[in-house]
Amino acid sequence: MLILLPPSETKRDGGAGAPVDLGSLFAPELAPVRREVLSALTELSADREASLRALKLGPKQSAEVDRNRGIAGAPTMRALERYTGVLYDALDAAALDERGWEAASRSVVVHSALFGLVGATDLIPAYRLSFDSRLSLERGAPSLKKRWSGPVASVLAGRGDLVLDLRSEGYAALGPLPDREGAHYVRILARDDSGAVRALNHFNKQAKGLFTRALLDAGVDLRTTNDLLDWARAEGYDLTLSDHGSRELRLVVPEVSGEPGKLLAVLRMAS
Repeated sequence: MLILLPPSETKRDGGAGAPVDLGSLFAPELAPVRREVLSALTELSADREASLRALKLGPKQSAEVDRNRGIAGAPTMRALERYTGVLYDALDAAALDERGWEAASRSVVVHSALFGLVGATDLIPAYRLSFDSRLSLERGAPSLKKRWSGPVASVLAGRGDLVLDLRSEGYAALGPLPDREGAHYVRILARDDSGAVRALNHFNKQAKGLFTRALLDAGVDLRTTNDLLDWARAEGYDLTLSDHGSRELRLVVPEVSGEPGKLLAVLRMAS
């Protein structure tokens, strides 16, 4: 099973690992594109004003440009520990036990705009680059989508296992899923007190982090869509194939009325 996660804008600083080795990351065949993108970002970071515009940053975020300038020699840490924010706070990698980390190393991959696909335990530095960032202000310069879409899609197409895509649409465009059985985009929905189901927006990321953590804690080796649905049913999760087609899975979570901060405190259906 492969669980595809989006990265986060925010990253934890520091690290104790050696500088990043692009060829040692998940899917080493992506190393040439990684070198190309990293080189372009490093070159861009030499011009602070151009970097701020290309990365859509404000003047108070200029430290992000300095961070990018030193990526090649920066210390590293495991990817699941590097990323912060709503999804990763909910996943809470710091609290994973040894079995949880083993499961993460086998199944969790983060889709980075800078490095492409990185494994949960791959050692990466802090950086700033988003799916809609530009690597050059020059007209006609290749976009991140143009650089990554084909190579990442090729890696994903080469897998025959169960794939759960929890990425945002922007990152999914940097490497579309193959059109085959067992490769699913997961849509998060909320059910209110009246039973009505609607799209979940702000707390979407929290649900993805909690669901990923549940899969890691379970330590299950799910090989097919039916395996996943059977596991989810047994554990009390409202996970079904969408009416829009077998490539989409719907995870419906309970909405706690009047307590938006606790909207996804519980993922399982009330029993």
